[in-house]
Amino acid sequence: MSKFIIKGKNKLSGKWNVQGMKNAATPVLAATLLTREECLIKNVPRIKDIDHMISILHTLGSETEWVEENTLRIKTQEIIRSDMDYLLTKRMRSSVLFIGPILACAGRVKMPEPGGCNIGNRPLDAHFKAMEGLGATISKEDGYYIISAESLQGERIVMTEKSVTATENLIMASCLSKGTTIIENAAEEPHISCLCEFLNSMGAEIFGHGTDKITIVGKTELSGSKFEIIPDQLEIGTIAVLAALLGEEIFISPVVPEHMVSVLEKLRESGVCVEENSNSWTVKKSSDLKSFSLETSPFPGFPTDLQAPFGVLATQSDGLSVIKDNMYENRLGYINELVKMGSKANILDSHTAQVFGKTDLVGCEINSLDLRAGATLIIAGLIAEGETVLNDAENIDRGYENIDERLKSIGADIKRVE
Repeated sequence: MSKFIIKGKNKLSGKWNVQGMKNAATPVLAATLLTREECLIKNVPRIKDIDHMISILHTLGSETEWVEENTLRIKTQEIIRSDMDYLLTKRMRSSVLFIGPILACAGRVKMPEPGGCNIGNRPLDAHFKAMEGLGATISKEDGYYIISAESLQGERIVMTEKSVTATENLIMASCLSKGTTIIENAAEEPHISCLCEFLNSMGAEIFGHGTDKITIVGKTELSGSKFEIIPDQLEIGTIAVLAALLGEEIFISPVVPEHMVSVLEKLRESGVCVEENSNSWTVKKSSDLKSFSLETSPFPGFPTDLQAPFGVLATQSDGLSVIKDNMYENRLGYINELVKMGSKANILDSHTAQVFGKTDLVGCEINSLDLRAGATLIIAGLIAEGETVLNDAENIDRGYENIDERLKSIGADIKRVE
């Protein structure tokens, strides 16, 4: 297991090039199974979760090649199996995204419960009800789920919850279903629109993405495509928080402003100076940060994956901040790590935390816990006095490409120790 050694208080400046969005790239990679032709996907982040998705694709019969640093060629002439590799599936939550395309192409999927970050209970009920809406049957034996259907029939389906991955699975399965599928109470996140735009470039007919009602006209086949993944809104928000705390001036690009509305509003509410242009942000250190209340909700609300960085921001803001994450009951564990560093904060219940600012943080040995908590605690280490040892760097590698080297490029003192 590797760790990061971080020395705090360096001033940061320069340009931050935003990577492609992990949560957009994973469904797009799964969707390449829907065609027997070649797909060329640009702006794919080189991260652990993508490596795992590629490994799963290989077990299913796909051929892949990195033709440029962040451009991936994928071709699946034949899906050679419908049962998913146990260990690979257990490694990451995004493996659930293979349900829709495999079911649509092979008529059957056999998979164990997917793995991923331990951030709370994430049942598959919404996925199964969505597939049942198309005519699939669900059973379980020997620890595996079996989803099967002789054919999928488009229907009007009301999602039981605004699950992003369940919406994505239903969209992918519907592309090769008979007739028309109408999804109501669909999730509206930018990465769902990214997936739909990719599928449309393959010849699908999808309308209404970006709203809570999506219509898919089924096709008999889809073609190959060239496509570019959207920039990562979560990385933008994370680096903006870091810039607000340590940045002389950090230029963040590319940015899609309509993806960042709720995040920008919360940054400005807390006193962060953000200059927004058509495809970039410039963020400077803010000396007069104000306490805030934050509650996560599905897009266009504030994203659950960004509440943790704002927890660090709260430690440097004057007054009492309240953070509430309604989605996952284990998402606030990083608060205990901040307390080790000197933060005055407490967890009120499994969904709510209080942070009292402003407090000085002091470096110590802490644990990354999960992907988003890990990135958050890097920020904490960079603003702390002295040295911070952040264990389990692999958690962060799952979602951030070469995070240590990229931080060094803007002045951070951080090194990886294996």
